[in-house]
Amino acid sequence: MTTPDSVPAVALEPKTKLNGKILKTTLAGALVDIGQSVPGVLHISQISETAVNKVEDVLKEGQEVTVWVKRVRKDRVELTMIEPLAYDWKELKADMVVKGKVTRLETYGAFVDFGAERPGLIHVSELAHGYVKTAADVVKAGDEVEAKVLDVDRRKRQIRLSIKALQELTIEEEAAEPREFKGKGKRKGKKQDEEFEMEKEVSNEPEYTAMQIAWQQALDKANGKKNVRAKSIKSTSQEQEKLFNSTLEKRLPTGG
Repeated sequence: MTTPDSVPAVALEPKTKLNGKILKTTLAGALVDIGQSVPGVLHISQISETAVNKVEDVLKEGQEVTVWVKRVRKDRVELTMIEPLAYDWKELKADMVVKGKVTRLETYGAFVDFGAERPGLIHVSELAHGYVKTAADVVKAGDEVEAKVLDVDRRKRQIRLSIKALQELTIEEEAAEPREFKGKGKRKGKKQDEEFEMEKEVSNEPEYTAMQIAWQQALDKANGKKNVRAKSIKSTSQEQEKLFNSTLEKRLPTGG
């Protein structure tokens, strides 16, 4: 707890908690000794959340009080006995982390008091990873929770919180199967195989040996043909047979 003697006035900030003693009461409020070089001033409207008609009805000279710094000025420190909010509307921002207590449960979510003017709402979808039917399945009234601020609507005075945003996803997602590759890949492979098989089909035209091709080219040249496709094996064989018979007839003696 902060003590008056340990905090110089120049270091005091709004919401600083102090212990003080009532020096004097007036119609407008009271002067409070907070151990500073400048007096502490407590206005009548800051004595209690309920209306105070007379300061003397609540405060007496010499009374020990707990106060908070409201504002620091050069000649005085303005005080309040009303505990300030932990978070003003202007201080609330998305992504900040707050701690609070569950004050109310509804089927659609849980309300958490974390020191703001209004409690924050944690929707059922933000209570935990996975499906949550009702808020009571995850939290109960009085639970201390830590949550992340998702959104602040100052106009509507609404604050949206999330517990899930601070939790790591423990449920491992199954790796997505490469369905497109798995399905289309097979069809594509089959098509490629078919194309490959088509290229491997054997031609119906006869294949020629090197000797047959050379012989055919010689015959084509002798006949004055150019760029003519080689004849079939059968035609080449006939020409060879004719040449062989002609040579044989010249060498054999004539009969008589």
